[in-house]
Amino acid sequence: MSPVAFKSAQMNGEGVVDVSPEEVLEKSSQVNLIDVRRPEEYTGELGHIAGAKLVTLETEFMQHLTNLDPNADYVFICRSGMRSTKAAAMARTKGIARAYNMTGGMIAWNKLGLPTER
Repeated sequence: MSPVAFKSAQMNGEGVVDVSPEEVLEKSSQVNLIDVRRPEEYTGELGHIAGAKLVTLETEFMQHLTNLDPNADYVFICRSGMRSTKAAAMARTKGIARAYNMTGGMIAWNKLGLPTER
C-alpha cells in the first residue's frame, strides 16, 4: 500500500503527526482507522467513525500492535486526542512509520457535524 498524503499533517509536540478530522473523513477508505477508547465510549454519545476498529488502549492495544502491517497507514482516534496521540507514538516505536493522530478526537469530529455511528 502506498502512503496516503495528508495535506493537514503536522508534527505535534510528542513527535506524532496530527491530521484533521475533515481529512480523516476524506481519506477514511484509504487508511486503517483504530479507535482506542473504551467500549462504552465507542458506542456512547460521541459515537464512532464508520469502519473504525475498536482496540482499547488500556487492555488490548499492545498485543494488537504486533498484528499490524508496518507498511500500512493508521489513524488513531480517541475522545479528545490524548490517548490517540499516545497510541500513535506507541505504534511508531513498534515500527509503524505511518501512524497518525486525529486532532481533537471524537469531540472535534462531532463539533464539525461529521457522520458517526453508535
